[in-house]
Amino acid sequence: MGIFSKIINAIFHKELDEEFFEDLEYALISADMGINASQELVERIKQGAKKEKIKKADDLKNFMRDEMIDMLSVDIELEKDPCLITFVGVNGVGKTTTIGKMAYNLKNDKKTVLLVAGDTFRAAATEQLNTWAERSKCRIVKYDQGADPGAVVYDGIASALAKRDDYVLVDTAGRLHNKSNLMEELRKINKIIDREWASKGYEHLNYLVIDATTGQNAMAQVRSFNEICKIDGIILTKLDGTAKGGIVFAINQEFGIPVRYVGVGESIKDLKKFDPKDFVKDII
Repeated sequence: MGIFSKIINAIFHKELDEEFFEDLEYALISADMGINASQELVERIKQGAKKEKIKKADDLKNFMRDEMIDMLSVDIELEKDPCLITFVGVNGVGKTTTIGKMAYNLKNDKKTVLLVAGDTFRAAATEQLNTWAERSKCRIVKYDQGADPGAVVYDGIASALAKRDDYVLVDTAGRLHNKSNLMEELRKINKIIDREWASKGYEHLNYLVIDATTGQNAMAQVRSFNEICKIDGIILTKLDGTAKGGIVFAINQEFGIPVRYVGVGESIKDLKKFDPKDFVKDII
């Protein structure tokens, strides 16, 4: 979170006057927090500083840290197995890699995991997921390129039910959020899952994978995908030194959808559960 940290901390040498708060709001917006979330946070800090009679920058930093943690702290229930998770998102955000990393983590937790290669459009998608299946020692259900994704998902569910797998991780084709035909296909996949899986009382979650470096464009992605299939959580990839990171606050403030996991590197071990306290401490 190097860039976000530099943007925020750079202004804390100033006197805590009205100009300071204006600069703070601008800094937050520059860090991709968005206008609404930035204004809300600055107003919280203003009121808190006045009420607590805060005069020192270090004291204000501590107060700001607590307020930022509070903004991100929502009740997140852990996935309950058996659980099917559909991974959706636009092209190139790292869905397949994220699935591989999650499969690795679940296997380390002694869970049985089935991967479903629902991306039948991208030429190398199935091969890539198959490689992750081999690395994490998970079963995989896959068809040839061009097959009906709904059929792959249907057979994947049947296999998971027969084998009593704890987790089913479904890859889907990357699709631009403004392409109606592909988004309708996603709706079809969810109907199959609802009928064949969720109707039996098993948990089904939709995770939207977002590239953290895309900034405010992520808001349009959340809005569009959430209309097609209720998004239960966000996975932010590439959340290392190149991302500003404020988009976490913007998404939470506008949609109330929690960030569940973050990708912080290229290693198979670099998918971490999102912790608001650690996230904010890295910033301030």
